Amino acid sequence: MFMRWREPGMDGACIGWARKLFEAAKPHSVGTAYVNFMPEDEGDRVEAAYAGNYQRLGEIKRRYDPQNLFRMNQNVPPRDEAS
Repeated sequence: MFMRWREPGMDGACIGWARKLFEAAKPHSVGTAYVNFMPEDEGDRVEAAYAGNYQRLGEIKRRYDPQNLFRMNQNVPPRDEAS
């Protein structure tokens, strides 16, 4: 889903409307998400978006990007060695 509006004064109403629509559609979805269009305040959905691959992606990130240089948008952080 992609929502846009022009008037900043409509932020609260439009964001509320979009979130209600998202919740109503959730039972009919497969539970994944396209992280490039995920708002910053929904970082808790990143792991669900990658499903069973999230842990493996964190291990790959630890190996190739341990300093987390590539951290824009919704991020998969490098996995700790102990995890």
